[in-house]
Amino acid sequence: MRWLNKIFKGSNHKISEGQYQGVFADEDRVWDMPSGSLDGHAHSGNEDLDHAIALSLSEEEQRKANSIGGSSEVDDDEELARALQASLDIGSPPRSNQSPIYPSTYGYPTGYKICAGCNNEIGYGRFLSCMGAVWHPQCFRCHACGEPISEHEFSMSGNDPYHKSCYKERYHPKCDVCNNFIPTNRAGLIEYRAHPFWGQRYCPSHEHDNTPRCCSCERMEPRNVQYISLDDGRKLCLECLDSAIMDTNECQPLYIEIRDFYEGMNMRISQQIPMLLVERQALNEAMQGEKEGSHHMPETRGLCLSEEQTVSTIARRPRIGGNRIIDMFTESRKLTRRCEVTAILILYGLPRLLSGSILAHELMHAWLRLNGFRTLSPDVEEGICQVLSHMWLESEVMAGSGSSSHGASTSSGISSSSSSKKGVRSQFEKKLGEFFMHQIAMDSSPAYGDGFRAGHAAMLQYGLKRTLDHIRMTGNFP
Repeated sequence: MRWLNKIFKGSNHKISEGQYQGVFADEDRVWDMPSGSLDGHAHSGNEDLDHAIALSLSEEEQRKANSIGGSSEVDDDEELARALQASLDIGSPPRSNQSPIYPSTYGYPTGYKICAGCNNEIGYGRFLSCMGAVWHPQCFRCHACGEPISEHEFSMSGNDPYHKSCYKERYHPKCDVCNNFIPTNRAGLIEYRAHPFWGQRYCPSHEHDNTPRCCSCERMEPRNVQYISLDDGRKLCLECLDSAIMDTNECQPLYIEIRDFYEGMNMRISQQIPMLLVERQALNEAMQGEKEGSHHMPETRGLCLSEEQTVSTIARRPRIGGNRIIDMFTESRKLTRRCEVTAILILYGLPRLLSGSILAHELMHAWLRLNGFRTLSPDVEEGICQVLSHMWLESEVMAGSGSSSHGASTSSGISSSSSSKKGVRSQFEKKLGEFFMHQIAMDSSPAYGDGFRAGHAAMLQYGLKRTLDHIRMTGNFP
């Protein structure tokens, strides 16, 4: 009966348990997703098993001829041989050069193994050996769809098995732009780009295929969504469009609010400085007409004029036709110099919070000029202007969250008379304000970025008034 020992050694199916692994970077990301496989072989082919059964029956006949009455052991062997033959009639595993879809074995006595799926005895017939347990074939099921896994390979997440297709649908990242599965690179890894603030994931190819970005929040335009096209080539997402300011008259209440913000910090601006909303081309032309000034490239969104110029301003809110801005109405304004500041220009079509942060920045330029700060380096002047812009945004985000009526920075102890006028903002607008604050804080330019971080640190340590006094006397941050 040595052939029975060979059959009852049990299956030796191996599994490589797949794990969900990730390597993250700020913008470039790579995922490595290994998968497990069902890999098993029957311990003997049909021919070996038939030969073993025939040999057993031959030995049995010989023992019957040499014995009288037989024995219970012979009866047991004969019954087991019939059971094995019956299991063959159920179906044999495929014979090929590849591993079979299901590993199988035959003739285990009842109670020998317990199925990890249903907790019942395996009994006779086929079973799977994987994940450190044995299973009825119908009990080894996908954790996602609940259907049995009958493919040669399967994937793992933790201790849960999945069809490879189900695993890909659940865990393989999709591009937020084209909505396709992000392809693998040459190394077989999933590589994608991600916005550092919004977390929008997209295929690396979209950085070079002219996919538009929103000029406000910088998110890429998804294929199933159409952004609004402004007449100067910029694109505006629908969420930012919801609070966009389109003409000069519409911006006046915001301008008054920010002047009140300054007055609440004992920084009253006595001069009535004209404020105009303009198109990109008009802003660029006005910037070229300025003899002095540091500007944030590649695109300027606001400008504090000190020279007399004629500027084309948007006099009436344009209409939206389809996905484009139409009926733009502009008029020319001749700006004369009555003080150190001629006018403040703001790019049109930006959301309220972004327009307000630009206004707060440009009004700080005006305040410095009107109060005798004449010879500041770009990093000090742009830095302190960014500090005021950041403080106004913080006051708006706090007021919109329904927290307190204190504007500016909580650490500066300065209140704003305008923050109490705001109701609770939408979640997107609150997030948008946090994004603009993030942009200011993470700016990489020497003047706007390094200057802000130095000015913000000084303001937190000494307060805004003492910081400004030190700048007046020394031209530098304390």
